[in-house]
Amino acid sequence: MENRNNITEFILLGLSQKKEIEILCFLLFLLCYVAILIGNLLVMISIASSQLMKQPMYFFLSYLSLADLCYTSTVTPKLITDLLAAKKTISYNGCMTQLFTMHFFGGIEVFILTGMAYDRYVAICKPLQYTLIMTRQKCVAMIAASCTGGFLHSFGQFLLAIFVPYCGPNEIDHYFCDVYPLLKLACTDAARIGLLVIANSGLMGLVTFVVLLISYAVILYSVRSYSVENRRRALSTCSSHITVVVLFCSFILHLHSTSNYFTRRQSVCSFLYYYCSHAQSSNLHAEKPGDEECHKETLVPYCSKKGNEL
Repeated sequence: MENRNNITEFILLGLSQKKEIEILCFLLFLLCYVAILIGNLLVMISIASSQLMKQPMYFFLSYLSLADLCYTSTVTPKLITDLLAAKKTISYNGCMTQLFTMHFFGGIEVFILTGMAYDRYVAICKPLQYTLIMTRQKCVAMIAASCTGGFLHSFGQFLLAIFVPYCGPNEIDHYFCDVYPLLKLACTDAARIGLLVIANSGLMGLVTFVVLLISYAVILYSVRSYSVENRRRALSTCSSHITVVVLFCSFILHLHSTSNYFTRRQSVCSFLYYYCSHAQSSNLHAEKPGDEECHKETLVPYCSKKGNEL
């Protein structure tokens, strides 16, 4: 593989060539990264040190916060240091490692969000069997499946990037290593590889989107017969999840839809949107501990009454 490459390092052009803008971005992104770091750590610590860890919703949330923290840390520390550096370089091995870990933890986040949608479906549509269906073994299996799915997705992207020969130039017009910017530096026609990259990401996106769509369609269909108050309480347990899914998926869609013609302005806007969505995710998911019990108290009597009527 090394014989096919004349490049040992890449130069990241970053977000801007103006020092004033870079200093401003440094302060902004540093504050946002610290906020994301503290927010996710607080969520994980508060859940781990309480009885909430026994509830599937918070079990998933703790792992989602961990994956979000790791995902953010794959790009942000390097970006922050590069904003103050005169020359922004990254080694070939470091670039491929960043590409793999970013897609790995990003894939885990997507699949955990999908698992949380299933959890909300069971909690709202089958509250009487919730504890029987969402056992700890099943929750652990869903986390393991999320990690496996993230690995398969990232490994596919990694293989597509690592077997492409790079012989110059070595300037990446981006603020981190990703497949699309790297394909522009390939010594060969990478059109077919680009299609495989789209197929890889598209397949994962399609599967998760269909699962999320079906889950919430069934939820909305099921709560139509509830009273207004019960319907409000039921939907309030998944409103924050829907918000985070929309924010996160919108960022991923925007990132991939503009990958082939990323400009510096789009880079800044994309990264600001990235920070906003991730900074809000831990806060939006941090529902009150009583919400889950309140939800059960609302729906279980209702479902028991419907069962007796039948």
